[in-house]
Parts: sequence; C-alpha cells; structure tokens
Amino acid sequence: MSDPTETARRQRVAEINRQVRTREAIEAKCGHVWDTTELQRDFTVLGFLAPYVVVERKANGVKGSLEFSHSPRYYFNFQED
Repeated sequence: MSDPTETARRQRVAEINRQVRTREAIEAKCGHVWDTTELQRDFTVLGFLAPYVVVERKANGVKGSLEFSHSPRYYFNFQED
C-alpha cells in the first residue's frame, strides 16, 4: 500500500530530530510544549503517524494535531482541526 504522505513525513521527522532542542527552545519557536505525562493529562490520543499525533483536548473536546520529537519526547505546535 502506498502512502502519499510518507516522503513529507520522513523529511519532517528528520527536520524535527536533526538536533536535540530544549523544551524552552521549542516553546520559544512553537508555543506550548507537553511531555508524555502532560499530553495524557490534557488530551486523548486518537491516532498517530510520525511526526504527527491526532488528539482531542479533554477540557473542551476540541480536536487537532500536534507534532512530536523523538528524544526527548515532546509534543508541540497544536493545530485545531
């Protein structure tokens, strides 16, 4: 089965993980950042396909997506659907 998003996703994964960034650096560039525990507290994960995760915010049911870095594992750049 062919995935038309695979090349773009692989490029984005490489871009995100090219350098280890601190939480503060990611926040300065992308806004709010969640670690895994915070993500579980604030969102229900509906699905993922690296480097993206589809979520629903527990507080108000808003659906959207986040990007994530591999190591350290941070979730960031929330975009509402």
